[in-house]
Amino acid sequence: MNSSAPKIGFDRFIQLDWAAAALNIRAGVAGLDDLNALLEAAELGAEAKKKTRTVLNRLWLEPRAELVDYADRAAAIHKDQPDVPVAVLCWGMSVAAYPFFGKVAELVGRLSAIQGDCASAEVHRRMSETYGEREGTRRMTNMVIQSQASWGAVERVEKSKRVIRLAPTAIDNDELTAWLIEAAVRYAGKPVAVPSLQSLPVLFPFTMTRPLAYVASNSANLSLRSEGPSSHFVALRASY
Repeated sequence: MNSSAPKIGFDRFIQLDWAAAALNIRAGVAGLDDLNALLEAAELGAEAKKKTRTVLNRLWLEPRAELVDYADRAAAIHKDQPDVPVAVLCWGMSVAAYPFFGKVAELVGRLSAIQGDCASAEVHRRMSETYGEREGTRRMTNMVIQSQASWGAVERVEKSKRVIRLAPTAIDNDELTAWLIEAAVRYAGKPVAVPSLQSLPVLFPFTMTRPLAYVASNSANLSLRSEGPSSHFVALRASY
């Protein structure tokens, strides 16, 4: 499922208001000038601005073909339900669009699950096991964690040596819940066991309060599969 996805790509710090501006453009409630004005105000250099736009393009403005409908559904939620935090939609889209972002999120979620925090060095070590021991891996991991902090999911303390997960956002909307589950399934690249949905590390900033099997079964984009009497999985619904 992720065969066409770039192995690494989320290589810039993305401030929440930049991502929100890009989402507004996709939703048709803002223009490119609004985003450009924010990037100008940030006083980014020409190269940094170009690379930032590349990340935002893949995130909201020009997503990969298989994610266009997914991005459009997020834009519709954003437009129709303004009380939904922008950070929730940006997180889900990043998990679906950027396996690298998803892996950092998964590791932070897993490592901080017991005590609520983890060492940045441990996240870096685990990322290097997957993406190789190179400066780019470390730098981009830092960019993702910094972005996640801007989006209100974590806080970096002790000179960024530790990452603390902040209070989760309650998700009690069926449409948004199904959309987030879809992000996790897209990231996993395979069906996900229903009992694990409530505590998926990659979605650690959220507490989904709705009955998840029910939500998935009622989604036009997800399907429930049974493998034996007690094994139920949620998968992407095949499109024809």
